[in-house]
Amino acid sequence: MNNFEERLKGGHPNSLGNTIEIVNEVLVNTHYFHELFNCYFSDDEVVRLRTSNAMKRLCKANKSLLIPYIDDFLTKIKNINQASIQWTLSQLFGMLEKDMSAIQIDKAKEIMKNNLATHQDWIVLNQTMDTLTKWSKHDTNLKNWLKPHLEQLTNDERKSVSNRAKKMLNSLNK
Repeated sequence: MNNFEERLKGGHPNSLGNTIEIVNEVLVNTHYFHELFNCYFSDDEVVRLRTSNAMKRLCKANKSLLIPYIDDFLTKIKNINQASIQWTLSQLFGMLEKDMSAIQIDKAKEIMKNNLATHQDWIVLNQTMDTLTKWSKHDTNLKNWLKPHLEQLTNDERKSVSNRAKKMLNSLNK
């Protein structure tokens, strides 16, 4: 045991702490991935945040590590009510799209559609808009669902959300 959970604790909540060091360890010894993945189930919100950050970094460096866990992301991790996890899921789904089955894609769409319709965190909204907009370019049903949600978000009081919604709408209308 590498005690990843303990090593991801502490420090400023917005800092990476030991995340990079742990990512590098997992890249060298990929059999440690499962231990890191299980840190999603920590009681510590900072540990879960850093675990999500590590997953994104691992996906960029060696996405084959995450492919066997796609169903776990779609069924277990999606239920964790934490903004940093939800925005990371949108990013991971975007990066893993080509490795996902049609059923997994449909489940990912439902998760992201729910987040876009109900979440209030600006990063969750922005990341979800990005992935859903990319996916909707080849999915008319998703595009038809997405457009009114984007139109509504163009009126969001947060500039980053409203501007992103406008940008996404423009890209869909081209």
